[in-house]
Amino acid sequence: MSTEQTERPAETSPAGSWNDRPAPRTPAEWLTRAAEVGAILAADAVERDRAGQTPYTEVQLLKDSGLVTLLGPVEYGGGGQTWETAYRVTREVSKADGSIGQLLGYHYLWSWAVRFLGTPQQIAAVEELATTNRYFFGGAVNPRDDDLVITEDGDTLVFNGRKTFSTGSKVSDLTVLEGVLEGTDQHIFAIVPSAQDGIVFADDWDNIGQRLTESGSVRITNVRISWDDAAGYVNREFRPLVYNTLNLPAIQLVFTNLYLGIAQGALETAAAYTRSTTRPWPYGGDNKESAVDEWYILEAYGDLQSKLWSVEALTDQVGTQLSQILHGDREAVTARQRGEIAVRVAAAKQRAIDVGLEVTSRIFEVTGARATASSVGLDRFWRNLRTHSLHDPVAYKRREVGRYTLLNEIPEPTWYT
Repeated sequence: MSTEQTERPAETSPAGSWNDRPAPRTPAEWLTRAAEVGAILAADAVERDRAGQTPYTEVQLLKDSGLVTLLGPVEYGGGGQTWETAYRVTREVSKADGSIGQLLGYHYLWSWAVRFLGTPQQIAAVEELATTNRYFFGGAVNPRDDDLVITEDGDTLVFNGRKTFSTGSKVSDLTVLEGVLEGTDQHIFAIVPSAQDGIVFADDWDNIGQRLTESGSVRITNVRISWDDAAGYVNREFRPLVYNTLNLPAIQLVFTNLYLGIAQGALETAAAYTRSTTRPWPYGGDNKESAVDEWYILEAYGDLQSKLWSVEALTDQVGTQLSQILHGDREAVTARQRGEIAVRVAAAKQRAIDVGLEVTSRIFEVTGARATASSVGLDRFWRNLRTHSLHDPVAYKRREVGRYTLLNEIPEPTWYT
């Protein structure tokens, strides 16, 4: 695999010299680092959301701060942390900017693709390359599109096709591809450099939310890899494990933490506005001098915060359980174990969506009419959460939990479960 950096405009991290500071070592220190990154992103989040520019600077911040290497092996300069911490870091960044939180969460998922599928030799090679260079991952694996077509040319595999969504696209250094070998039912994953003539990003992401995720379409033309780089293949044969299918629960929990982070950021931002700007209602018969003493405002914040705390508790519990599986023996994972954690992820995701949409909508009731000004930017939280929460129908997550509860059935692995 080429180690050449993706060509892009030179950027400088707005945080100054991160290299002059010691790297985080503990989960708490990584969360502190994520909060520092979040504070930088929050400072101009409204303006950046409006501008909708390709987030080169923001991704450089993720690199310079070291967050991109959190899961990387220590021997290559990575953080050596677990998925439990990666989920919380994703959530922390999402509080400030849902788009950049999504990019980071997807990066963690795609950087782990080689562990889901690869051989020990492939894992070592990719992790050394990506961690040492602080490479950023994107992915072109939208399963609702036609599969990329893979043809053989001697010892080389050639990918061709188009994907509607490719989150991370122009800001990525490495892209995960997936396709089907022509004339077979063999799915093949590969990790390739993003900067090459055969990968063309269309710049057609124009949605109401998650505007900075670079999630537009991509055209793949004659992208070539060696058979040796086909993830998990040995002598052109793949030996499947249940562990291979854990990428779906893993990314669904990335979604959950993204939604929870957006909702937490919305409530924190609204509370700051209420404290500083919201005026009390003078016609209620129980007039207060300050909005923070209004009973209906206190009641609403109490209700919303309680709901968020409950979702956070469930999400953290599931994150701990899934992390233990992801960092455990790959060959020991059973179908039942995989199915039960998928159900728990489904439960957490649906609660994060429901509560998140309630929070991002009701914050206007407790901030007041003036808070709808574009300059305040409270609408971005709802737009971001609503946009991404339509990724796959939440009703199917409820059904999965229902079938488990009533029939003791675990969900079959699919591209969305």
